[in-house]
Amino acid sequence: MFRPYIPDEARLPEMTFRALFLGTVLGMVFGASSLYLVLKVGLTVSASIPVAVIAITFFGLARKMGGKDSSILENSIAQTAGSAGESIAFGLGVTMPAILILGFDLEIWRVMLVGVLGGLLGILMMIPMRRTMIVDQHRELKFPEGTACAEVLKAAASDSSRLAAGEPVQGESQAARDARRRARLIFGGFAVGLLYKALNVSLKGWKDTPEVVLDAPLKGGSIGAEVSPELLGVGYIIGPRIALTMTAGGVLSYLMLIPMIKFFGDPLTTVLAPASMLISEMGPNDVRGAYILYIGAGAVAAGGLIALMRAMPMIWRSLAAGLAGVGKASKADSARRTEQDIPMKWVVIGCLAIIAVITAAAPLHMNLLGALLILVFGFLFSTVSSRLTGEIGSSSNPTSGMAVATLLFTCLIFLMVGWTGGQYYVTALSVGAIVCIASANAGTVSQDLKTGFLVGSTPRLQQYAMLVGSLASALLLGPILLQLNNASTVYVPAAQVAPAGLATDPARLTATARLEGPQAAADSATYKVWQKPDAQGGPEGKYLVAPDGKAVWFVDPGINGTHSKRPDGSEVRKYDAPKAVLVSYIIKGILDQQLPWTLVMLGVMIAVVLEMAGVQSLSFAVGVYLPLSATLPIAVGGVLRWLADRRNSQLPQYQGMDEEARQAAGDRSEGVLLASGYIAGGALAGIVIAITAGVMTNFDAAVTAWAETGNPFFSGPSADLLSLLPYAVIMALLLWVAREKAN
Repeated sequence: MFRPYIPDEARLPEMTFRALFLGTVLGMVFGASSLYLVLKVGLTVSASIPVAVIAITFFGLARKMGGKDSSILENSIAQTAGSAGESIAFGLGVTMPAILILGFDLEIWRVMLVGVLGGLLGILMMIPMRRTMIVDQHRELKFPEGTACAEVLKAAASDSSRLAAGEPVQGESQAARDARRRARLIFGGFAVGLLYKALNVSLKGWKDTPEVVLDAPLKGGSIGAEVSPELLGVGYIIGPRIALTMTAGGVLSYLMLIPMIKFFGDPLTTVLAPASMLISEMGPNDVRGAYILYIGAGAVAAGGLIALMRAMPMIWRSLAAGLAGVGKASKADSARRTEQDIPMKWVVIGCLAIIAVITAAAPLHMNLLGALLILVFGFLFSTVSSRLTGEIGSSSNPTSGMAVATLLFTCLIFLMVGWTGGQYYVTALSVGAIVCIASANAGTVSQDLKTGFLVGSTPRLQQYAMLVGSLASALLLGPILLQLNNASTVYVPAAQVAPAGLATDPARLTATARLEGPQAAADSATYKVWQKPDAQGGPEGKYLVAPDGKAVWFVDPGINGTHSKRPDGSEVRKYDAPKAVLVSYIIKGILDQQLPWTLVMLGVMIAVVLEMAGVQSLSFAVGVYLPLSATLPIAVGGVLRWLADRRNSQLPQYQGMDEEARQAAGDRSEGVLLASGYIAGGALAGIVIAITAGVMTNFDAAVTAWAETGNPFFSGPSADLLSLLPYAVIMALLLWVAREKAN
């Protein structure tokens, strides 16, 4: 019989206010940085171990200042509450920006409702399956990240926890000192990432995206890299295989497809749809926006569906095992502290209440059929996500593929019953978004429950901590998502994007709006809002129109927008949100058949050819969609990880390990902790800079003017090369920290 680290009969402080509060705050911090990453490159990295290490360190500092020492169970509660933000950020970032592409606004209540309801639903649906997946299949389902996190918690256990576990206490252990050192690495990485990003972006210390545009024979091609610490950290954590595969997709786009389109398209004297300008007049980014995005979206869609089909045998086994074990706990088991869950009646009541709110909430545009689909797909994919996390880990869990499957089935059902048109876009998206967040959170919940099972936590208290952490993160991430979009929104004069005289009937328009942000100072008028549903006469999207119905401004959103300069010439940072584009294309493609299917099918065939060659296509497809400047720094991080692991594998402590054990040791290494700090510091700095950019316009303009005339690292013939020097410093620091000593 399995015995947890802290036995069932032991009584230690567990769900204290300080543990819950610290975990919730850390969940918000890492959730915000994860949201930023999802919008930029469509992926996140696990926050469980960094949260655990930081919590241990904070409690250690509190003890030195006269406070009580923390128990391992308190640390477990803090880690549990802190890991909720990551999964909610992933679900929101994958789905909700699609509302902008579909022609609607990111309403605050819609975003917050989706985050809150999806997060809570995933937790409640996982509770009945805990015994089957965590206890009964303890030997079968390893939960790699959850097991690693439990080892971190046990290594840094306090004296009182060691006594409760029956271990000898001999003063401060080497493990406790190691935990403090590891925490210093995370905080140090956070400081480096924050300072680097502030100097780079706010103070214009050096060019943030050096780029070279090529001429013949690869005319139109370009090579660029965003020299940011967060993307470097992502590449280091995900490793060389995935990082280089993603970058290979970008190389295909920027060094093959774009030059090919320019080669064949430059002689054309007419506009080739879906573009709105001659190919000969296009730069690399124009070609990408007009053609490559659709090819990339088709590749991502095909790659996601193929990954889901590949996992179907595992999915069916997961569902059968999950359903078979529901409700099998005996009364004797339920009486034990380490076997206590939230009572089933409250789980059922909670699920029904959530479905009722979903049905009644006006911002979701939901109906009874949509609510039933959420219930069915939510339970199905929460079960699947939990088991897949146990088998292959949360990083490899195809959650976005489950969201794609949900949307496909939902849209096909809507199409069969005749529900097409804009009003059902939001309904279908709400179904997919809530299911995506629920399944992502269910995987995270199961991983945390595995950690608690190994260390001896009380499941019921862990589940309460997850509910609190999820609720807090969802309430914060919604406003952050809106602010990031609003801060990068550009109001483009309508005459620049559409023929003169573009107009609509103003009598049909009821909503009004004014310009926001830096451009509001130049135009304080109130306009009517026109959501243009098609591309006839001008791009579809949101317009601000005068009382006579003439379009005055085209509202280009910050997420998935195409205009990166305001009329005054100031630069604006956009977010690509690759998987949100895929979501929008599925909805529009099925419900209204409004897609350039030839381009989409070219992307599908890229994914199919890769699969036929034995290459898993999803990571490559994401690289096809993203700009090369976003994937190239990820590849640099992956190469650094390869160099560090290759060197460390020669050390004595690695001898005798198989490949899986070496990979697990690398995932817990000091390099990964520093990279996690890079991600958190760089991403949070990016969020703060983006949100404050609209307020500090005069400061930004003054700094930019200085940098363009007096800073050779930012502007001038050598700026691209010189900007690589600060980047080389943080690269060298990461590689130096990652080099382990022989034991």
